[in-house]
Amino acid sequence: MHSPSSQILMRKGKRGAAVYIQAECSRTTDPQHLKELLSTLLNPQKPIEELETVDWIKWLIAGGKTPVEFASIVRRYDNGTTCGLVWTANFVAYRCRTCGISPCMSLCAECFQKGNHEGHDFNMFRSQAGGACDCGDTSVMKEAGFCERHGPHAHVGKPILPPELLAVSQAVMPLIILRLIQHLRSHSIPDILEEQLQSVQDADCFITMLHDYSGMGAAMRHVMTSALISPQLYAQLTEVPSGDSEYAQFMKEAQRMYEKSLESLPAYPALQDCLVHRTFLEELVFWTVKFEFPQKLVCLLLNMLPDPDYKEAFTRAFVLHYARISRLLVGSSDPDTLSNRVVHVSVQLFSNEELATKMAEELHLLHVMVVSLRDMMSKILVPSTLQDPKKNFHFVVDCSKHVMRDHCYWPLVSDLSNLLSHRPVALLFLSDDSLLEMWFSFLSMFQGMNVNQRELSTHVEFEPNTYYAAFSAELEAPASAMWALAIHLRDTGSIHLTKMLLKHCLAALEEWLEAINFKCPEQTDPYQVSFHIPLHRYLAAFTCQAVRAQGILLKDALPPSSLLQLIMMHPLRIQVSVCLK
Repeated sequence: MHSPSSQILMRKGKRGAAVYIQAECSRTTDPQHLKELLSTLLNPQKPIEELETVDWIKWLIAGGKTPVEFASIVRRYDNGTTCGLVWTANFVAYRCRTCGISPCMSLCAECFQKGNHEGHDFNMFRSQAGGACDCGDTSVMKEAGFCERHGPHAHVGKPILPPELLAVSQAVMPLIILRLIQHLRSHSIPDILEEQLQSVQDADCFITMLHDYSGMGAAMRHVMTSALISPQLYAQLTEVPSGDSEYAQFMKEAQRMYEKSLESLPAYPALQDCLVHRTFLEELVFWTVKFEFPQKLVCLLLNMLPDPDYKEAFTRAFVLHYARISRLLVGSSDPDTLSNRVVHVSVQLFSNEELATKMAEELHLLHVMVVSLRDMMSKILVPSTLQDPKKNFHFVVDCSKHVMRDHCYWPLVSDLSNLLSHRPVALLFLSDDSLLEMWFSFLSMFQGMNVNQRELSTHVEFEPNTYYAAFSAELEAPASAMWALAIHLRDTGSIHLTKMLLKHCLAALEEWLEAINFKCPEQTDPYQVSFHIPLHRYLAAFTCQAVRAQGILLKDALPPSSLLQLIMMHPLRIQVSVCLK
């Protein structure tokens, strides 16, 4: 039902109503006529795809100007200092290693060409997962590489925003976001991904409108992000009203669906966390995860990253749901696309050293990642066949499973390597006994996987498909983290961390040797070999690092000779098998 005042306003036409609402919002922070009009326009029982509703919203926010004129005026007051242009897969971008602080920095073509990169070590690349331009972000790249439009001094000389210009948008934006949340809640049941993605498609014009507002510059983005990260607005607007009105009934049913959806996306038991959303942003991230990262929602969330308060809030919201993302990767029907979209988000958030360190310290992000990786692999363990299978109680990953074949673990190890590229985060990792113990427990799952049995009687026409899965997994998971850590252990001040890592590595190796019942060098089976011994590689790499870079004596770094003899036999078996080929 239309209220009398909303009917009167709508009879004025879009421009006439907008002029009236602009005047009301300029003189009060509680515009009752606007609220009544929006309760009609944004009625959650109306289809969200109605273009007329979107057009009304645009005219109201424009405050008497045309939407195009309004957008042009707002852009004049854009005092943003970073570019933040978001792109999707196959976009051509640039990376300058001379200017980059983070190895993941990237620039759009316009910012690169307008910056000074002459003589620099740069490359042009086609983005695999998508990305965003870092021009102007001092946490990711040096100021010398910024273009003339971005950087800490880019806002100098920009005119001051008249407060009344965005008065209507400040009042309307929370209700626009609420309407989107209501739509996502009410279409979350039944829990069928195709239908949920269709509901996102139905809201396309609505989401496009939000994209357009985000593109108007820092001033309008701030209006949007203020609504998204406000706990007070979220609590107030999502509260289920009492009574039996149509709106109250809708909100009760939407709340029920929301709670059921929360239950359908559990984290790993080891993390024992419970999702409690306190802002629109946190819930919007939840639906983005639940619906397997629809591209348009992902880009909307990324478009607002130039706002620093939003960036931290978004990172926290993403970390809050991180363990659930790893479960989605395993169960997804299209893990490759999902992986790319996850990394599209995470690489923007974890490339900032200060933010990454804060997430590791306050939200235990490293623990979440390692637990998620370990639990992901624990679901595909099979008995190891090294040595005598009857006396071997070690378990390794099954390389024939889709988790390995489809690289479902890749986003997690990519994010971990990104985090470990930051020295403060790497030092946190290396100084935490429980983390190191969990990490080497994870590595042990790869130790001795994909055993090769020498065939003596028949010719082997083709190598098994598990070959590629095994080698790529070891390269992407154990090895990438190993080199990320090694770069931080190059001085005498970190000797104690190297020793701690080697202690955990040796403990894991001893446990493995005992598990496969390998007690003397003569026990090796000449007809079998595994090329995958990440625990040995860690021991070798960090022992070498300790001796060469940190001045530790070799005799102090090596284990007892009896243990060393056992440790060296499997690498020697690899050497022999290579020579036999």
